[in-house]
Formats: sequence, C-alpha cells, structure tokens
Amino acid sequence: MAKSVKLQFLETTSALMTAAFGLVAALAWNGAITGLINNYFPPEEGNNLVPLLIYAVIVTIIAVICIVLIARTIGNYKDKLAEEEAAKEAAKQQK
Repeated sequence: MAKSVKLQFLETTSALMTAAFGLVAALAWNGAITGLINNYFPPEEGNNLVPLLIYAVIVTIIAVICIVLIARTIGNYKDKLAEEEAAKEAAKQQK
C-alpha cells in the first residue's frame, strides 16, 4: 500500500518539528549545565544558574508537549486514512 503524498508530507514535517524541539531543549540544557559548572567554578561576573535551569525545564516541558501533540495528530491521520482505505476496499468488494 503506497503512502499518500499528504501523509508523507505530514510525517516528514512532524519529524523535522520534533528534531527542532529537541534541538531547542538541548540548547536550553546546554546553557543550564554551563551555569551549573560555572556555579562550582565561578566566572568573573555574577551567576545566573537558577534562571538557566528554569528556562531549560520550561523549554523541555513545552518541547515534550508539542512532540506528543504532533505524534498524536499524525497517528489520528494515519487511522483516518486506514479507515478510508478500508471503506474503499469494502466498496470494491461489494461491486
């Protein structure tokens, strides 16, 4: 069974969006870990560890929520497409 162009587009777009959210979360954690290291090896100026950790947690939560929503949407579309194809096959068999 060949995938529809629309389904391929949605799957590719969802994969790219998931990767983008992962990158944003990774960058947030990079800053937080850098701040944590700077906490034990203080930089010349003040420390901003707490805001970096809060930012990393918030970005991670948002990224996970968005990834789950994207995956659910793609799953629902796949289910709908499978139902439509099954209906078409049933209609063909009745003829």
